[in-house]
Amino acid sequence: MIYLDNAATSFPKAPGVAEAVGECLEHGAGGPGRSFGAFGAGPARLIFETRERLATLLGWADPTDIVLTSGATYSLNLALYGLLCPGDHVVTTALEHNAVARPLTHLRDRGIEFTRVPCPEGLSPEQEAFRAALRPNTRLIAMVHASNVSGALLPLAEVASLAREAGVPLLVDASQTLGALPVNAARDRPHLLAFTGHKGLLGPAGTGGLFMDPQIDLQPLCRGGTGSRSFSDEQPRDRPDYFESGTPNVPGLAGLGAAVRFVAKRGVEVIRGHERALIERLLTELAGLPGVTVYGPRRAEERAGLIALNVGELDPAEVGLRLERDYGIITRCGFHCAPWAHESLGTLERGAVRLSVSPFTTESETEQAVRALAEIAARAG
Repeated sequence: MIYLDNAATSFPKAPGVAEAVGECLEHGAGGPGRSFGAFGAGPARLIFETRERLATLLGWADPTDIVLTSGATYSLNLALYGLLCPGDHVVTTALEHNAVARPLTHLRDRGIEFTRVPCPEGLSPEQEAFRAALRPNTRLIAMVHASNVSGALLPLAEVASLAREAGVPLLVDASQTLGALPVNAARDRPHLLAFTGHKGLLGPAGTGGLFMDPQIDLQPLCRGGTGSRSFSDEQPRDRPDYFESGTPNVPGLAGLGAAVRFVAKRGVEVIRGHERALIERLLTELAGLPGVTVYGPRRAEERAGLIALNVGELDPAEVGLRLERDYGIITRCGFHCAPWAHESLGTLERGAVRLSVSPFTTESETEQAVRALAEIAARAG
């Protein structure tokens, strides 16, 4: 099998992830802050270490500014519902995933407006397009760091600078970038950054988090037991407890900690260089295939480690089926939970086929994918 669906979820996971998860499941883990002795202290220490590793990866000094969640979708909802009030306006982009699009659409019924910055052909908008969309009542800029469809990288540092100049918080969806590209919260200065553990970080599903600037004041999505200040009827205001009610996913967070350790040891710059080289080669070779249309930026340095394409008039689902059935190549076909992005690409009617790489993808595997697509295109021609 050749796995090219890493933008959906990474496979294989980082070395040590399965072992870390298994260790928790086999030998037990008490509830952090809820169990006495070593049985409870061990998981608490494990979770702190995972939080600390994530903060280090983000170049951030205080681990308590990292809220651990079930993934990017929860993190984005936490930010959107925790910050916005009726009468507020949001600037977002035409490349957002449904994890942003659907909450904003729902919040519109609560009196919140939003403006989508256009992204023609799935390309990144300029900083000035964000500036032009600002209004006096703009409360938030919500921006994906890299489109999960076109792969386009958006100007994080530039938009963060604009946001701070305008006094408007910036929420970044780093689902496709954290672990795969350098992201530095201290340097780039986003106010909020949502991420998942199971994509670029190479960890288990059901893990992720939200980086939160200490100046940002959010309301939690849910309230309940935190293992701290249990005598009080009020939710503890201390971070991260304020946002982390309920028993945490200790096995998943153990796996995430192991994954982040691997990513840090391998080096994000090394990972980025490997994936960029694969994408550059794919872009070059796919451009020479008659009948194959590639969407998004033409240069590898302007995109994350993924490519969306179509083959002639073939239904993307048919292409994906042939790739898996005839060549053992796993891709992702359809609309990728991002209809706004497909509308920008002009692929809203049928979707596209997406290939996405990881640190473990080889040049030989991408070459086999190109040959397979060439054969499929030739038969369709």
